[in-house]
This record gives sequence, structure tokens and C-alpha cells, in this order.
Amino acid sequence: MKPYVVYFSTKSNNTHRFVEKLDCEKSRIPIELDEELHVNRDYVLIVPTYGGGGHTKDGKVDTHGSVKKQIIHFLNNEENRKHCLGVISSGNTNFAESYAIAGPIIANKLKVPWLYKFELLGTKYDVEKVQNILNEMFKK
Repeated sequence: MKPYVVYFSTKSNNTHRFVEKLDCEKSRIPIELDEELHVNRDYVLIVPTYGGGGHTKDGKVDTHGSVKKQIIHFLNNEENRKHCLGVISSGNTNFAESYAIAGPIIANKLKVPWLYKFELLGTKYDVEKVQNILNEMFKK
């Protein structure tokens, strides 16, 4: 069985271009909030991280806005949530502690593993690493 990935990418298409390099079946979470994606099989979620980093007044990492509303909307569907096997996230290392933080936020919420993180479009190494993770997750 080929690995199955669900991913979100804005119009910049950074995450989309990364996912296109993977040998897997894929579904893209719609950019428009009034559109729905329903998943009824196991998948790995690949998401970008948003927000500019920084800290809250009490010194904690500011995670507000790190996970886009479209991803939250998709995961609010219980059927979609229950099929998530793990999360891979991208980000920008310029944002220090906030780099790729959408991954652990979602993984903790869903109680699934945060599998990997990569910067922006990823490198050839990142593509190979993620492909190996997917192949391992979906081997029968």
C-alpha cells in the first residue's frame, strides 16, 4: 500500500512542492474554509507553521496563529482526526523556538507522534528522510 499524506499549503505552495516530491497518495486540505476534505483512511499530516515567533508577556513561546484555521477546521472532524498516524511540519529557522512548532502542537493535541521537521521547501535529504518515514509507517 502506498503511503497516504494529507497536507496543507497556502498559495505560496511551499508545502505542496515538497509533497509533490514524495512517492505517495495525497490530499490537500482546501484553502477555502467553506470547502471540506473528509478522510476515511490512515494518513500522515504534513503542515507548515505560521506566525513570527516571539514570546508572550510571561516569556513563553508565542504559538498564536501557528496552526492555520483550515488545518484546525479539517481536524475538528472526528473522522479526520482518528485516522492521523503522525505529523510532519515545516517552518523557518529564523523564528528560533517557534521553528516548525505547528507539528508538536498538533501531535500533542491528537496524541500522535511528531515525526519530522524541515525548513521551508526542504532539501533532498529531507525528502528522502520523509519518504523513509512514510514507507515505514505504511509497510504491511
